[in-house]
Amino acid sequence: MEQRKLVLFIASTLDGYIATKDHNLDWLFNVEGEGDNGISEFYNTIDTIIMGRTTYDWIMAYEDVFPYKDKKCYIFSRTPKEDTEYVSFVNKDVASFTRELKCKSGKNIWIMGGSELISYFIKEKLIDEIIVTLAPVLLGSGIPLFRQNDFQTLLKLTSTNRFNQFVELHYEVIK
Repeated sequence: MEQRKLVLFIASTLDGYIATKDHNLDWLFNVEGEGDNGISEFYNTIDTIIMGRTTYDWIMAYEDVFPYKDKKCYIFSRTPKEDTEYVSFVNKDVASFTRELKCKSGKNIWIMGGSELISYFIKEKLIDEIIVTLAPVLLGSGIPLFRQNDFQTLLKLTSTNRFNQFVELHYEVIK
């Protein structure tokens, strides 16, 4: 059986930030896109979402209802927390848990964020594809998409899409 792919699908400013220092995403909604900017097409390729606790807390602060009820969602958290109807909190070895998840049958797995988790997954060679939608915005500072690291990762560009002012870059991670 072929392993499921772990796919990073995320938006970033042109200068490489996924949010301001205070986790604000207003810049993302001030850019003129096209349709849903490819989100629904990607969303149909996954059945599982993983994210960090900060990302989850941000979603819950800004959404009236958990938006991913139809997907299996795992939240990595250093602080144990009780599962909800829609999410399971994971407080164990991230790499081992993710490797096991990739071996289970199903569609692809979406790593939603944040940057600490993304960097860890890249270092552990767990991410298979990276899809970054670039917004024509320069923040100058904020939360970087990729943190400084001591390793190199080679990528192969597989496709590009334009959604009005957004450009989507789709890469395969070379392992």
